[in-house]
Amino acid sequence: MTAAATTTAFAARTGGSRHLAGTGTLLRFALRRDRVLIPVWVAVNALMVLSMPGTLEGLYGTAAERADLVRQMETGSSLRAMVGPVFGDSLGALTAWRVGVYAAALAAVMSLLVVVRHTRDEEESGRQELVASGMVGRRAPLTAALLTAAVANGALAALVAAGLAGQGVAGAVALGLGVAGVGMVFATTAAVVAQLTESARLARGLTAGVLGAAFVLRAAGDSASDDGSSVLTWLSPLGWQTNLRAFAAERWWVLVLIAGAAVAQGVVAYGLAGRRDLGMSFLPTRPGPAHGRLGTAGALAWRLQRGSLLGWSVGFLLAGVVYGGMTEGAADLVGDNEQARAVIERMGGQAGLTDAFVSAMVGMLGLIAALYVVASVLRLSGEETSGRAEPVLAGAVGRLRWAAGHLVIAFGGAVLIMVLAGLGFAAGYGKDAGAILGACLVQVPAVWVIGGAAVLLHGVLPRGAVAAWGVAGAVLLLGWVGPALDVPRGVLEVSPFGHLPKVPGRAMSWPPVLVLVLIAGVLVGVGLAGLRRRDVVG
Repeated sequence: MTAAATTTAFAARTGGSRHLAGTGTLLRFALRRDRVLIPVWVAVNALMVLSMPGTLEGLYGTAAERADLVRQMETGSSLRAMVGPVFGDSLGALTAWRVGVYAAALAAVMSLLVVVRHTRDEEESGRQELVASGMVGRRAPLTAALLTAAVANGALAALVAAGLAGQGVAGAVALGLGVAGVGMVFATTAAVVAQLTESARLARGLTAGVLGAAFVLRAAGDSASDDGSSVLTWLSPLGWQTNLRAFAAERWWVLVLIAGAAVAQGVVAYGLAGRRDLGMSFLPTRPGPAHGRLGTAGALAWRLQRGSLLGWSVGFLLAGVVYGGMTEGAADLVGDNEQARAVIERMGGQAGLTDAFVSAMVGMLGLIAALYVVASVLRLSGEETSGRAEPVLAGAVGRLRWAAGHLVIAFGGAVLIMVLAGLGFAAGYGKDAGAILGACLVQVPAVWVIGGAAVLLHGVLPRGAVAAWGVAGAVLLLGWVGPALDVPRGVLEVSPFGHLPKVPGRAMSWPPVLVLVLIAGVLVGVGLAGLRRRDVVG
């Protein structure tokens, strides 16, 4: 809806449909290319939202328990910073509170990836120049990219609204539209950034940085106010989704704010697209140093991935601080609720509640680290399909050396961000630094297994390497909602994280950790063997 409105506004302003010629064909092609990525993201996000009412009903089965939870949230500033304020004690309102911010953030990530992939990525690889030589309008690629994001977000909104209609039709529609609307806001943000930058990598990084800033602003605002009224909350699109107040006297006018922001950014993106040459940008990339710093494949990989690693490192450090600050209040939040206590213990082990909470939160950070390692490994796929790998491999650089540079950053970076998360957690908690750091490092072998699966897919099935996101998404879903739904242990152990020892609070068990390291090594080895034997994908 938003992308269509943007297209209509621009077409009316320019008075010419020739600029949009070929949009339908490009849209069909984009949807075909994303036939794995979009369904996986939409399914994971929708399942996370739709599973929450049943989970909450098991945890807080009576109105008195839910009312008590709302009262606790009014005084829990650190918890509000994490998930936002709660505006009602119905199952629908609690669902919107518990997962609304995260569902909107996941929709934003999906949207920015889709838009950058079908705009700046295509220009950077040279494919857009080939397409533009045919009967294709100047702004058709941008329009097709925004419409692709609109289709994905529309499907997500429909699933959320239909799945939660039993909790209240108005609230379900509001939550679905709010989540999808935030996704479209960041789709158009990515469209603007893609015009400003010359690199798809930088476009993704900058848009992700805007998303991170939006999360920080919302967290700071919600920490300061229990009703979402802080100025900082209103400066963030994620805060707009919260202030829509789904299932709690919906504020429908907030949707106008969301739609207005998306349309305004879309118009800016269209205007910029008409004022630059194909492949160029308003912020051209600076040339590298004239001498010496890119003499090896590893140095090149570091140059390409250092910005991403820095962003993840800062994010994990701050997340650790936030989670650490929440630890002291974990017992107060759970109170006498045996169901909530059981969920935390299933996630973090049967030790004392505080240790179980630490283990559960560290486990969540490990699940998110799996997204980092997949993104970093798949940089190999991006370099290969864009044609940039061929000149490197044409010189005195073997395929294994080329891949090794990226894999060192992917697997070593996973260790780094978990160490920083542990340091931040210990700083926020104020004690048990050694135990917490050890618990963070225990997550690394499971993260490596997910990275190994990505290497395997890239090496053996390069066209299907994007399926690694599906693997990471399935693992994230199991770890996120599995314990809350009391999923059988055999199902949870499909994920490598299901085999990790629950530390701190329990004795360290080395055999499963060593087995996971071995599995990761085998996956990487098979993937590299496949990469060595197959043709380079162009």
